Amino acid sequence: MTPKNDHAESVRAVRQLRNVRPVYAGGAALWAASAAWTGWEEPGSRQMWVSVVFLAVFTGLLSVTSLWLWRQQPAGESGPAHHAAPRRMAARRQASA
Repeated sequence: MTPKNDHAESVRAVRQLRNVRPVYAGGAALWAASAAWTGWEEPGSRQMWVSVVFLAVFTGLLSVTSLWLWRQQPAGESGPAHHAAPRRMAARRQASA
């Protein structure tokens, strides 16, 4: 049997990833602008390559986060699922003799 807190931890992780995704997008945009600016001013410089590396890191983080969140979405449902317990047990059918 799975522990009951697995679902709560999963929900918490999804919430945290949704909150951090704009930070990764902002970092990627910032480092893209920095790489473009530095590449324009001093092409091939160390600062340009550092900006490109940070751009790759933030783009990778954003991609992995978005992919993980996409995989966590339930298939075919847009809202939260509310599962109710069955109201009564299904009657067992006995084979006729």
